[in-house]
Formats: sequence, C-alpha cells, structure tokens
Amino acid sequence: MTARSPLSHPPRISCVICAYNEAPRIGRVLAVAAAHPLFAEVIVVDDGSTDGTAEIVERFKPVQLIRCGENRGKSAAMAAGIAAAQGELIMLLDADLKGLNAEYISALARPVLQGSAQVSLSLRQNSLLAFRAIGLDFVSGERVVKKTLLGEVLQEVHGLPRFGVEVFMNRRIIERRLPIAVSHWPNVTQARKTEKLGYWKGLRAEWRMIADLLKVAYPLALISQTFQLLCLRVDHGPRARFSARIRKAPDNSQ
Repeated sequence: MTARSPLSHPPRISCVICAYNEAPRIGRVLAVAAAHPLFAEVIVVDDGSTDGTAEIVERFKPVQLIRCGENRGKSAAMAAGIAAAQGELIMLLDADLKGLNAEYISALARPVLQGSAQVSLSLRQNSLLAFRAIGLDFVSGERVVKKTLLGEVLQEVHGLPRFGVEVFMNRRIIERRLPIAVSHWPNVTQARKTEKLGYWKGLRAEWRMIADLLKVAYPLALISQTFQLLCLRVDHGPRARFSARIRKAPDNSQ
C-alpha cells in the first residue's frame, strides 16, 4: 500500500496532534498529515501555546483546531483530541517531527489496517540507542490504536501527570494482550527539548518529563513494561536480526 493507494473501504482514521509552542515545527508535520488520504480528519490540540502555534494550524483549512485556555500537558491535551475524534482508529503524531513523509504515515497505519496488529508504534532515527537496539520505543509518540483504548477512560487520562499518557496507554495494551507492530522511521527525528528551549531549560524539561513517567510507573515497572510490549510484537524481523548479529559476533576470549 502506498500513500496514495489506501485499502478499499479502510476504517476511518482520525489523526490527533498535541502541540505546545510548536510554531516553528508543526507546519511541516501538517503539510504531510493534512494531505494524507488515509485520514478522515486531522485534529490539533493547542495546549495553551503562546507562540503563534494556533495561527500556523489555521493556515491548514481541513485541520480541526482545539484551543486549550491553559497549558495542562500532553495527557490532558490528548484526552481532548480523542474525545473530539470521530474515527474508530486514532493515529497519534508528535508536532515536532522532522523528516516525516506520507509513506511513513502509511507504513505506521498498514499493520492495523491489514489486521496483522492492533497497535502500531514508530521507531524513529533518534529514538534512544537502547530502544533502537531492542527494536521498540516504549514512549513513542507516534502510534495507531483503536479509539476505545483510551476513549473508555478519558477521565483517567485527564487525571494523569502531564507526560504520563504513553506509559498509561502501554499498561492498557499489555492488559489486553494487543498484538503490536513496529514501523521503522529511519529518516525521522523529533526535536529535543534542549533544541527548543536551550540546553539548561531543555534539560530541566527532560527531567520533568522523566519524573512524570515515574509517577505513573516505578523504574522496574517501566523495564517490565518494555519487555512485555516486546513479547506482544508480531513483526520480529529487526529484533531477530539484531540478536543474530550478537550471536555472530567474533569470540575474542581465546
């Protein structure tokens, strides 16, 4: 399936993008998402931005903009976007992606549309090295899930820490034993907070985000969650190749 050749009569996909002060970056994401044929709608939740993010979004006429009066964090913004979505499938995209194109979106949707998986996650070029080594980024912001996964518990999502929604979502995926596919995005990166805010402010923001993850699950639980997600993968190719490379490594002990 190519970006211009969707499956016949695919389920409706709603694309939800949460954004806070992403005016320099969100336009390039919307240029791809707003034109993609798989999307029945594209919804941007502006989480109280102060930099003109909403004005950039308004340039893309098909895009639905939800303005939040104050910055409450990604969890609450995502809950607002999912509540407004009409599709039975949700594709979540971060607003600060670089290198995104239509085929990456198609590749992320394909396993769920074809029925080989019920959840699809991206693995970006600048995901942490450990995530790329095992073949799964457990905090990936680019996902395809059924709306019901979070739509049934929106009150809980609203009450999560600002950046706890991915870990909460993972827990529900594991509880339901949902098959997972990983879509490799080798040329896509996400802008780091140090790039957006400067080194020290960005570093503090990164630590606050990690603290939010730990409010939802303890460190050992996060490690366990990662391996449980790996066990749910239905496309083991990249991980198997990585394991094979380890097994074939030369033995220099003699």
